[in-house]
Amino acid sequence: MKEAVCLVTGANRGIGKATAAGLVERGAHVIVVSRSTNRGAEVAKILNTAGPGSAESMTADLSVLDDVRTLAIRVKERHKKLDVLINNAATAAYRRHTTVDGNEMVFTVNHLAPFLLTLSLLTLLQVTKGSRIITVSSNAHRRFDLKLDNLQLQRKYGAFRAYGQSKLGNVLFTRELARLLKKKESHVTANALHPGVIATGLLGRMFGLPQSLSGILRLFYKSPAKGASTSLFLATDPSVAGITGKYFKDCQEVEPASAALDEKLSRGLWEESERLVGLRFSDAFARSAARKK
Repeated sequence: MKEAVCLVTGANRGIGKATAAGLVERGAHVIVVSRSTNRGAEVAKILNTAGPGSAESMTADLSVLDDVRTLAIRVKERHKKLDVLINNAATAAYRRHTTVDGNEMVFTVNHLAPFLLTLSLLTLLQVTKGSRIITVSSNAHRRFDLKLDNLQLQRKYGAFRAYGQSKLGNVLFTRELARLLKKKESHVTANALHPGVIATGLLGRMFGLPQSLSGILRLFYKSPAKGASTSLFLATDPSVAGITGKYFKDCQEVEPASAALDEKLSRGLWEESERLVGLRFSDAFARSAARKK
């Protein structure tokens, strides 16, 4: 990973922080994306003394689409390529909230933000042959369906439903992205993964627990370091070079839920996502092709 440039969202804590640390240990330069400027800077400072690689921090609130656009602009201003993009950040909410853009919060952070960021960074991902897009999903995607006429859960909102539906969206997004990239004969690969049930604050938010009590849940689940193992495998292992559109668990390819294989559903979600973020794949890819020339 020497000289590789990687970006990890939600890298100031949990799986994202452990993933960023693993990449720095392997010699990569890591862009640590965090909602908190102070926490992101603190993590980057620690990582810069922790291995042969290096780190820098960038701040973005992934619930705000303009912040995602600004983040992509800043990355493109500072770097000429991007070898690995890891869409790791996620949230959960016990009650339904809407963002400044008028979208449901969990759907925005967990699906729309990585969708927009990925398309916006295609120009950099196209530079390196064999660059990789990795999206952290969850086996929670197996428990819920996804209705195109109720994507933002104006009806029947529930914390587990919102989270599980967004994680299904991650797998559908990955598979459709891989299909579109293949159609364009692109060398960029896209895969999704289940990290395991991890001891992070996400569990507490899903249950609506205060932070003091949510820490109790950490006694029963995987550590963030173990949760990062499949992300690191997909980002660095030569055995998965060229593999795309797949779903992984414990560093092994596994079959996702049947709903995640629904091509009509994936294309419907893709089209609606393009509309909501105001960016089409065809336009993003055309810009990347023009830059490559």
